[in-house]
Amino acid sequence: MPAMKISRHLRALLLATLIVLPAASVAQSRTITIGSGNTGGVYYPLGGGLAQLLTRSIPGWQATAEVTGGSVDNLKLVGTGKADLGFAMADVSWDAFNGQDRFAGRKLPLRTLMVLYPNRMHVATTEASGIQTMKDLDGRRVSLGSPGGATEIMALRVLEAYGLAERVRRERLSVNESVNAIKDRKIEAFFWVGGVPTAAVTDLAATPGTRLRLLDHGEAVESMNRKYGPLYSRTLIAKGQYPGLERDVDIANVWNLLVVNEAMSEADAYAIVKTVFERKPELVAVHKEFAHLSLDYQSRGGSPIPFHPGAARYFSEKGVKGL
Repeated sequence: MPAMKISRHLRALLLATLIVLPAASVAQSRTITIGSGNTGGVYYPLGGGLAQLLTRSIPGWQATAEVTGGSVDNLKLVGTGKADLGFAMADVSWDAFNGQDRFAGRKLPLRTLMVLYPNRMHVATTEASGIQTMKDLDGRRVSLGSPGGATEIMALRVLEAYGLAERVRRERLSVNESVNAIKDRKIEAFFWVGGVPTAAVTDLAATPGTRLRLLDHGEAVESMNRKYGPLYSRTLIAKGQYPGLERDVDIANVWNLLVVNEAMSEADAYAIVKTVFERKPELVAVHKEFAHLSLDYQSRGGSPIPFHPGAARYFSEKGVKGL
């Protein structure tokens, strides 16, 4: 009789184990969605690289990058819980956090996970257009970026600084569509804010019989910051970054962020930041803009919106101040 009781206890224990282990395994599995950008930009390969890194580095996680219109789409997706992570420019993130401009009347519960790299504004045309300065855009047909991206917002702010916001004939095209349209002479110039090099701009510059021209506009930064806050800086796109670019171009610059919903758990946020910083070389191999990733940029000076507590914990452990 005692032997039979032991046997029953063992069978009960084994049965319980078989039931509990699959449940625990399911509880640890996660599907992570990353809002990236359109296929001709830099957010798209960055999102794909990040998804692969998280999938192979964090047990039980399956991360995927989704094609989106860009920053505006990503902020809406993250803010409403339809995506876990999103790439976004700092200026439009500030608007979404405060419920202003494109997000008027609707504040989104966003937090910064990390400051990524500087996004550089391209005002691109070709030598054949005859456009040499920003003032030459007056009356021209110009693409300001796709409706779901942040390029349009920053483009209008640059044009506003030159008194041209209402003086160009606007199109709303993605960077790929803009390049095709300029090749077909349907537009004469386009705005694009992204990492350097951007594949679509490289494609235009490398097109036989076409000579890329990028317009100087860095002088607009002072006016933009005076009206919209200290969100922009003045920098250069260095010569040689694109085929045929033979001089440095003076441009406006804005930081990129990786944002999450404030509801993300501290543990998940910490795990993502730790993985990215400790395995940075694997991301640099995907796109060289990841080389800009640095603890030095992780402060409220780089992000206008608060850091997630999980991110702040990791950065504090690394000695970052001012979060």
